[in-house]
Amino acid sequence: MPVLLNSSKLKMSLTNPTNEDAKLHGVGSKQSLPEAHGTVAIPSGIGFWRKLWAFSGPGFVVAVGYMDPGNWATDLSGGSHFGYTLLSVVLLSNLMAVLLQSLSAKLGIVSGLDLAQACREHYSKPTTIVLWIMCELAIAACDLAEVIGSAIALNLLFGMPLLWGVILTALDVFIVMYLQNKGFRYLEALVVTLIALIAVCFAVEIFLSKPDIKSVLLGFVPHAELFRNQEMLYLGIGILGATVMPHNLYLHSSIVQTRNYAQTESGKAEAIRFAVFDSTLALMFAFAINAAILVMSAATFFAHGNHAVEDIRVACQLLTPALGGAASFVFALALLASGQNSTLTGTLAGQIVMEGFLDIRMRPWVRRFLTRALALLPAVGVILYYSRGGTEQQFEAVGNLLVLSQVVLSMQLGFAVIPLIQFTSDRAKMGRFVNGLWTKILAWLTATIILFLNIKYLADFLGITKLLTKWLS
Repeated sequence: MPVLLNSSKLKMSLTNPTNEDAKLHGVGSKQSLPEAHGTVAIPSGIGFWRKLWAFSGPGFVVAVGYMDPGNWATDLSGGSHFGYTLLSVVLLSNLMAVLLQSLSAKLGIVSGLDLAQACREHYSKPTTIVLWIMCELAIAACDLAEVIGSAIALNLLFGMPLLWGVILTALDVFIVMYLQNKGFRYLEALVVTLIALIAVCFAVEIFLSKPDIKSVLLGFVPHAELFRNQEMLYLGIGILGATVMPHNLYLHSSIVQTRNYAQTESGKAEAIRFAVFDSTLALMFAFAINAAILVMSAATFFAHGNHAVEDIRVACQLLTPALGGAASFVFALALLASGQNSTLTGTLAGQIVMEGFLDIRMRPWVRRFLTRALALLPAVGVILYYSRGGTEQQFEAVGNLLVLSQVVLSMQLGFAVIPLIQFTSDRAKMGRFVNGLWTKILAWLTATIILFLNIKYLADFLGITKLLTKWLS
């Protein structure tokens, strides 16, 4: 079981990559995301706000996964079916995400390992291989959703055929490569810019839809109807399942190490405080955007009797007669920004996961092309297969593929959440930064709720729940 390095050992291991401590603790030659590790300086002797600025960034990169096209589909459906009622589920999901991401950041800062590296150290090789395969499936499923979302947005904005839209999304690999070579701050700046664009777009949508403010505020209060109404519960599970992304836990534990913080207990404690503040602030932005999607759907569709909007493209088309042409354009623009933002971080997570689990190094552009190919192949295959059926059949097929990607994600979540809580509750790994009693209770309660709801979502999708109900009756 690994133990924490003291500051002198860590300093030695950083200067000597072949040192045994480097092999054990993910430093030196085994650094997570080595081309960006420790590249963002944290100046000493500066005030709170300047230091916060230096630490800010990783949280927003992670938050991208909480506002991807998969979230859009569930938020749109929830708002059109049940108005503002499911806002409480959006809030609960976000609070769970805040807790899990804070644990992920703490693991990376304290141990010097990302979650994948920690799994490789702790578990047997067969278990590590299984966890790696599960995580790769999750990343491919998530990337598939982003690719489809971007392709739909390009079709809505420019009339581009779905096939060309899917292929065009592969080019963002070059963007990631270029910006990361310039410096990790440039990649973070692009991500934050796209998040800001999404936020502005939905501020416009909210203004145009004119929601009832009192109903919006009441929507954040949990309703007993959520447990009585099976359809509402199912949508609530979908919102929760689409919120917490497995690959984000691996990603966050790595990119917090791009900051060159002091490798002492006090330095790590400070890095944890700022990293948690950064991720919490970023996730509040993600929460605001997800809530805005649901509120816009409730005010535009539910309030006018249109209770069956589940498809992103249909929602965009219905906005024109309801709110005007500008609303549908702004919606599609935000969707494009969301899809592209998420694919940028997905390719980064793919590199971290492969290098962490398998302890191999591969040229970043090769790894990112492999990650993107796993998402492109099923999307291109489905579009080509349904090409003879016309555009409508293609959109229906990729819409079903989008739903399937969320189901695949729900299957993988436990393989990331359980190790994360286990490692951050291990004093041998975390020293004085080990999870306290209440943090453990909240973390395991969060894991139990997420896993139970995701298992139920999967069972409902496969029809197992109906079969059991019929058998028991």
